[in-house]
Amino acid sequence: MPRDDSAANHQPLLVLVKITEILDAFSLARPSLTLGEIQQATGFPTSTVQRLVTNMVAQGLLDRAGDQIRIGLRMSYWAATAVKGLDLLSIVDPVLREIRDETGETACVFRAEHGFRVCVAIAETRHALRRDMYVGKIIPLYAGSAGRILLAWNPDLAEQVLAAPLEPLTEGTVTSPAELRALIAQAKADGYAISAGEREDSASGLSAPIFDGSGKVVAALTISGPTIRMPRQRCEEWVDLLVGYAERVTRTLGGRIPA
Repeated sequence: MPRDDSAANHQPLLVLVKITEILDAFSLARPSLTLGEIQQATGFPTSTVQRLVTNMVAQGLLDRAGDQIRIGLRMSYWAATAVKGLDLLSIVDPVLREIRDETGETACVFRAEHGFRVCVAIAETRHALRRDMYVGKIIPLYAGSAGRILLAWNPDLAEQVLAAPLEPLTEGTVTSPAELRALIAQAKADGYAISAGEREDSASGLSAPIFDGSGKVVAALTISGPTIRMPRQRCEEWVDLLVGYAERVTRTLGGRIPA
């Protein structure tokens, strides 16, 4: 029997669009919202928000305690089914391409392995001028924004790195344990890290964390490129974009931001 593709050409039901926008108002950074905050996030009339939220609570899509509303526990059953069998690499590949296409720069993912950070996935920039990066590239954890992210939520690993010699890779490499400790703490406080010229001269990086279901950092999502195209101001302009993508991967993995 031939597959019915007619559904792909149908306009989505308006009520489903509205329900989706309400669910999208929640994030790992803002897991609990009031009715007023949902109204502000969606732009829907207050009466519409009240009606839909009441019905979504009744169906278990949302939970309510006082004036605070959260994603319903019933959703976790569906989420667990959705992520079963998925791994980080299968999730991040399309995300990296989206980041590359939006920024024009190389997007990659790093994981901590045996005291180093290793590039495990990449979508390369289409610019002729690019930094040397490829899957399998090994870089010291103390150099660059991705390393700071991987250390910020792993204190044991951070102490190991800080106790070892911090050999300079460039004139901009941070080789002071006290300075690096402060930068790691700042990355954790900010939820992202920016670096320039630490791993390679005239190269910049912007990184954000990806977490698993236990709140453990499993990878750093990074945008990298020549500092001439990625000065600090440009990196700061991309913070919300990158953190949003990192949060999206975290949610797809069934992860959570640790308290």
